[in-house]
Amino acid sequence: MNTIEKLTPYDQLGGEVGLRALVNRFYELMDELPEAFTVRKFHPENLTGAATSLFEYLSGWFGGPELYIAKKGHPRLRMRHAPYAIDSIVRDEWMMCMTQALNEEVADSNFRDEIIDTFAKMANHLVNTNDNHRCIA
Repeated sequence: MNTIEKLTPYDQLGGEVGLRALVNRFYELMDELPEAFTVRKFHPENLTGAATSLFEYLSGWFGGPELYIAKKGHPRLRMRHAPYAIDSIVRDEWMMCMTQALNEEVADSNFRDEIIDTFAKMANHLVNTNDNHRCIA
């Protein structure tokens, strides 16, 4: 009897090459889209470090190498984002860029929708400023 191994999301994204393409496109969109102005202000002028950090985090989060944990320990996303006032505008702009990047980089619509839903839950979890806007998930 053959056992079919289930691919990790990391593998489904195309491994390192696919994940780098997704992260790079995400930050290109953040730089290009005027609608991402507020979230872009949270980042340094040069996005190289942010892209590296997100790539390393997502690598492990999607079932690939635990690069972020090896360098920085447990991600503790809420703690690491606590210094920033993240409201629904920032969340929505971040999600807009990530959703568009996923739409462009991930062909499998069911898989893409699952990832978008998961990112939306994470983005809602990082909102730390009460602005009386409803969550997106």
